[in-house]
Amino acid sequence: AGPGSYTVGTMSERFDCHYCRDPLHGKKYVKKEGRHCCVKCFEKFCANTCIECKKPIGADSKELHFKNRYWHDNCFRCFKCYTSLVNEPFMLRENNKVWCSNCTATEDAPRCKGCFKPIIAGDQNVEYKKMVWHKDCFTCSQCKQVIGSGSFFPKGDDFYCVSCHEHKFAKTCAKCKNPITSGGLTYQEQPWHSECFICSNCKKPLGGKRFTAVEDEFYCVECYKECVAKKCAGCKNPITAGFGRGTSVVNYEDESWHDYCFKCTKCARALANKRFVCHNGKIYCADCPKRL
Repeated sequence: AGPGSYTVGTMSERFDCHYCRDPLHGKKYVKKEGRHCCVKCFEKFCANTCIECKKPIGADSKELHFKNRYWHDNCFRCFKCYTSLVNEPFMLRENNKVWCSNCTATEDAPRCKGCFKPIIAGDQNVEYKKMVWHKDCFTCSQCKQVIGSGSFFPKGDDFYCVSCHEHKFAKTCAKCKNPITSGGLTYQEQPWHSECFICSNCKKPLGGKRFTAVEDEFYCVECYKECVAKKCAGCKNPITAGFGRGTSVVNYEDESWHDYCFKCTKCARALANKRFVCHNGKIYCADCPKRL
């Protein structure tokens, strides 16, 4: 860029300064818009003002202009890094400040939420809900290890790696005491892994199936009948209260009966909650032994 609107030279003819009327013969002068003036009057009345230093741009100075704004050549520097922008790409920003392309890119770049420094083109980064981090600045709030592009769990303003989230927030299985990260089930208000809530005998999962608990052990229907349930002294089948017919059990000495199997050997009268007589290992109603 250059003046373009005036010329500077040494007067060889007889002209007077347009403003102060001093003779210009043999002196340096400036011609602008057809008028001749001395250097002093040029700076006072005609010179452009540098938008940076606010001083006149004299006839002896190099002038740069852009969009009706003027600078001394040594004032035409990047506002941020002070690099000279003569013959360099630049951008005119707010408050009539000029910026070099590098500083413009840095200033306009998004800021890392971790270190607050700009994330420039080529930097590896992590974005989440309109927030952005350098990849190495995205760390676990608990252990401070870099999460980077790995899996994480947000909690309010904090972010946790999978391991820390499991130990800090996940429920703990009542059997194996390890965190339950997904799925699971609840029994008597305690959480269990599905694979931990199994039949103590056959090891099949009990989730969604009928089962019974015996002294902190769990059994499916089949295993309870086979391995745990008492056998009825009458029908010889397992006594499985809650799994089928009969919810009452009759116990006498070391034997047990379904309530509907506890009946008189002779007349088949039901004897649950009634008087009975045991004779030669068999059960009778109160009347039948008299008829034997």
